[in-house]
Amino acid sequence: MNKIEIYEKLRQLISKEAVLLDEPMNKHTSFKIGGPADIMVIPESVEQVQWAIKVCKDNNIPYFIMGNGSNLIVRDKGMRCVVIKIADRFKDVIIEGTKVVAQAGILLSTLSKKIMAKSLKGFEFASGIPGTLGGAITMNAGAYGGEMKDVIKGAKVLDQNGEIKYFSLEELELGYRTSVIQTKGYIVLEVEIELEKGNYEEIVAITKDLTERRTTKQPLHLPSAGSVFKRPTGYFAGKLIEDSGLKGERVGGAQVSELHSGFIVNVDNATAADVLGLIALVQNKVRENFGVDLQTEVRIIGEE
Repeated sequence: MNKIEIYEKLRQLISKEAVLLDEPMNKHTSFKIGGPADIMVIPESVEQVQWAIKVCKDNNIPYFIMGNGSNLIVRDKGMRCVVIKIADRFKDVIIEGTKVVAQAGILLSTLSKKIMAKSLKGFEFASGIPGTLGGAITMNAGAYGGEMKDVIKGAKVLDQNGEIKYFSLEELELGYRTSVIQTKGYIVLEVEIELEKGNYEEIVAITKDLTERRTTKQPLHLPSAGSVFKRPTGYFAGKLIEDSGLKGERVGGAQVSELHSGFIVNVDNATAADVLGLIALVQNKVRENFGVDLQTEVRIIGEE
């Protein structure tokens, strides 16, 4: 089947507005870069996710699952596959007592506000992390001493056969920027979070403090994908990069942030090639200077 035929098949259960042909990925990544995806599906129900996967599997078409694109670098030639974006239309949340059940597409910032309004503590660390809940579970996102594994009770996922399964915290195998979701290619549908009752004013104060620390130390005013590199054992990636004299270094429209050297920012219509060239330059320089191999934390995808 060609992509038009796949498009028509997907449209049998999914609305025209939610199935997009040749969709520019720069519209869907926080870096504002990336070539077109052959087809993008933005489902609004589990059934639609299952249908999209079934169409792909039945016709041997590769597919890629994404959230809101906050941790992605999509190459300039784009993606020869069906991209299933679980974000905008997949964001319901129910809060009962100290238990929170939320769909994978909700933004962490939005979920944090809803949790704070119920005077629940323990989720403050996640308030400023860009991205969706599903993406955060997939990579066990963390900040300021907290990680998703600290608050998760379990998650409902879709396996590679399109079957729904519930995984407990232990079964999710959440480690440093990894999980069984990532290693097995599962799809997060819904997450169960367990928190504690707290003092509303104290929760607001902690959240405000973390927000202030983030906004003053990170280049949030420019397109980026957050921290580019994983933290090397015994080091901080940003300090290694800065000590290598790379703060402000540019390749094309991509720059090592002058505010936080762990970030690469899009300062002038950067291409993916610019960003990847700068990543390679940074890795080589840090390896030369300190003998440390920096591993990327961002996901790099698309046609080379």
